[in-house]
Amino acid sequence: MKIDLHNHSYYSDGVLSPVELIRLAKEQRCDVFALTDHDTTDGLTEAKVEANKLGIKFIPGVEVSAMWSNMTIHILGLNIDIENEALQAGLKQHQEFRAIRALKMARGLGGAGVVGAMEKTQAVAKQGMITRTHFAQMLIQEGVCKDMKSVFKRFLTGKKPGGVGGQWAQFDEVIEWIHVAGGKAVLAHPLRYRMTNTKVKRMMSDLAASGCDGVEVVTGSSNTDEIALISQWAIELDLLASSGSDYHGWPNQRVRIGRLQDMPNSNKAVWNYW
Repeated sequence: MKIDLHNHSYYSDGVLSPVELIRLAKEQRCDVFALTDHDTTDGLTEAKVEANKLGIKFIPGVEVSAMWSNMTIHILGLNIDIENEALQAGLKQHQEFRAIRALKMARGLGGAGVVGAMEKTQAVAKQGMITRTHFAQMLIQEGVCKDMKSVFKRFLTGKKPGGVGGQWAQFDEVIEWIHVAGGKAVLAHPLRYRMTNTKVKRMMSDLAASGCDGVEVVTGSSNTDEIALISQWAIELDLLASSGSDYHGWPNQRVRIGRLQDMPNSNKAVWNYW
């Protein structure tokens, strides 16, 4: 089976609509597919309708920002009840912060000489939510930076002109939101955070102790050594394993839906519970 449990639509920072994503997943012969937009479930209903039409097993999901040790991490909520009030109340808090953060980022970029940063970024975003990815793509389109890496290095992190610190819920609270909504909480892309491997394992251990169910062992950018390392840590910490491309659809990103390496410990895969 081809399974991809981490994807984004234009309801957060992806390019395609939920319907277009499902159709692309069908073209890529995905059997099981999750839509996991950042801090919103707005696209899940239309995605599910299309998935049912095309015979794809659809997993409703969300990627929730969270704080761990004063750092921003991302926790996937998979197979959630999108009607759950506690989850939606938490996501609403995050959506409100994202709106405030976008204004602060635009103001900072304006101070660095990027004229009309907010208006130009709103033109890039197809829906209401404006994310750091939208600002990054705007800076690339304007020719200010050549790629995502240089954007974040020059503008969007720390004390750079567009850097705004996260004000997300703590990781244990986010895990609770997901659980009360009936979902599995899975740490997303553990090796993509700016941490040493020792710190990553400590983070995984803290999350496991707080009830996190799993970790993304395979991502769209994982190499064989990374998969083996996270797989081993997942076994040691008794965490389930997940697999997701983190597809967004921007032309300057190489990740593709469903193009994932094999899961080494599929007997401990999160989808076995569904």
